[in-house]
Amino acid sequence: MAAFGRVYNFSAGPAVLPIEVLQEAQADLLNYGGSGTSVMEMSHRSKAFEGIIKAAEADLRTLLSIPDNYKVLFLQGGASTQFATLVHNLTAVGDVADYVVTGAWSKKAYEEGLKLGVKANLAAKGDNKSIPAVDGWKLSPDAKFVHYCDNETIGGVEFQEAPEVGDRVLVADMSSNFLSKPVDVSKYGIIYAGAQKNVGPAGVVIAIVRDDLLGNTR
Repeated sequence: MAAFGRVYNFSAGPAVLPIEVLQEAQADLLNYGGSGTSVMEMSHRSKAFEGIIKAAEADLRTLLSIPDNYKVLFLQGGASTQFATLVHNLTAVGDVADYVVTGAWSKKAYEEGLKLGVKANLAAKGDNKSIPAVDGWKLSPDAKFVHYCDNETIGGVEFQEAPEVGDRVLVADMSSNFLSKPVDVSKYGIIYAGAQKNVGPAGVVIAIVRDDLLGNTR
């Protein structure tokens, strides 16, 4: 760690990045791929930038074995913005949505649902130290989705597998353990994750969305 005077970084996010990644990014800031322009200067409509997006999506699809009937979205606003985005895209005013609260982040998602006119049902609540047994969750039969946080950064509470919620749409905030373990994407309607904890620098959120859930915004 003596190189470049770097320190040990155990921050939850923005998290440490490998030296090799930083060095490649450093070079691309001056001249991306021999294009004669910085990656920060190129048009978002250019072939070079299109190549960056396609390569990033292809890598994610390979790493997570993402099925073809899912879209990979790179969005602004961070993971917290998804708390509202989910409600606006998956529900109408008065619809029911189930929330499992096991810590600070899932609580924030639940509170956002309450603000936006959805009937936010607190299906289960942990004590920031444990996860209530799934067979005791009070899930609504007509819930438009079931939201939970796969790993609560502050409390350190992590699900070891996807909870079984029947035919309901399962939505997971995976910001703090995204790409850290194998995930069966087909069990989820939506997976979203802020990049800064496990994937890269802050400024983007990744959303993996099943095709049938697209195009239904309020």
